[in-house]
Amino acid sequence: MSSAEAAARKKLNFEKATNFMRQFRDPETRDLKKLSANQFMDVWSHYDKDGNGYIEGTELDGFLKEFVSSANASDVSPEAVSDAVLAELKACFLEAYDDNQDGKIDIRELAQLLPMEENFLLLFRFDNPLESSVEFMKIWREYDTDGSGFIEADELKNFLRDLLREAKKINDVSEDKLIEYTDTMLQVFDANKDGRLQLSEMAKLLPVRENFLCRQIFKEGMNSGATKLTKEDIERVFALYDRDNNGSIENEELRGFLKDLLELVKKDYDAVDLQEFEETILRGCDYNQDGKISKKELTMILLALSKTSIEEESS
Repeated sequence: MSSAEAAARKKLNFEKATNFMRQFRDPETRDLKKLSANQFMDVWSHYDKDGNGYIEGTELDGFLKEFVSSANASDVSPEAVSDAVLAELKACFLEAYDDNQDGKIDIRELAQLLPMEENFLLLFRFDNPLESSVEFMKIWREYDTDGSGFIEADELKNFLRDLLREAKKINDVSEDKLIEYTDTMLQVFDANKDGRLQLSEMAKLLPVRENFLCRQIFKEGMNSGATKLTKEDIERVFALYDRDNNGSIENEELRGFLKDLLELVKKDYDAVDLQEFEETILRGCDYNQDGKISKKELTMILLALSKTSIEEESS
């Protein structure tokens, strides 16, 4: 290595140490350069220091300071950003990018801020969330080809390949690039780092438009007392899950409903949790033991859920 190359590398390492975001800006225009999947993962890992899946608190402060100061042509220290400027910056930033308004940034929200390879960005499905958890469970069954209860790396790669094919981009992505995307998505969404995606991890990669059971107007109706749970509420929920309109919630419809129910009480869950939950619910509410949920049985489940909500609020 020549002395000039060594000096350039030393300068880059110094800049990375002082301001991690500076290396991703064009030295002339100071605009952010388009990030590869690996570079995006580097940024995420650098700022999500505790690995909890969010950039928050002091992590978010550090990111914002470096993001702003890196835009200066001179090597301005991130500490030059005053507390007053940081507070104003954070408020504007969260308003623009914190979609769920939880005061922190998750991986999807960061992906909307940073310029990335178009094909990699497509995999986050910002403009195309699933309509319901029923659709999610159908996709889960399709890609969990070995029925293991997990989406392994090769199954995830097949899923991402089909997403790109659907977007008519598959011819733009080499096999090596697809492997890179798969590895990156695993790093991002495999929270317990077991090298595969469980149900709750895949649910973050493939979001549903909303969990209907979390809808505020619906929760308010239930939390006002069981007598406030109207026939219209029941009809609305039943129609959401009875996708084939055959008068019962069954198979992927049932598992989609149970997934939404499970998410109300459990953040991390896998296929075994869902199976055990299904057995418990059916044991208590499937009165004719046909393995399906009728409208009457759904009513009993929602009344029980309503009663639980009321008891929790009064305790």
